[in-house]
Amino acid sequence: PAPPSLSVMSEIAVGINRGHVVTKRPKKPRPADRKGRLGKRVKFIRDIIREVSGFTPYERRMIELLKVGKDKRCLKFAKARLGTHRRAKRKREEMSRTLMKQRQAAGTHHEEKVITKKK
Repeated sequence: PAPPSLSVMSEIAVGINRGHVVTKRPKKPRPADRKGRLGKRVKFIRDIIREVSGFTPYERRMIELLKVGKDKRCLKFAKARLGTHRRAKRKREEMSRTLMKQRQAAGTHHEEKVITKKK
């Protein structure tokens, strides 16, 4: 059974709420607790690498599939390339965010062109 919460613990030796009542001490944060979190430096470096090298061919194909609205096909394609469903979902989400950013950038860039043509 799962350990009982503090509020329902009793001094009784048997039953669901059995056990000696104690006050729980707060745990110190351990270095291992932040394992896997993205740091500023690493994010900066990855952004530069992405900017310089661009997308891999399979990522470009995923973006194309998302452009034409084939989200499920994109997920299946990513799963075939990356091996797991979870990785595929994360990559599809990343590519859709990238596509949205590209569309926003294209929209603002287009407005600037229109303004310059009027002058």
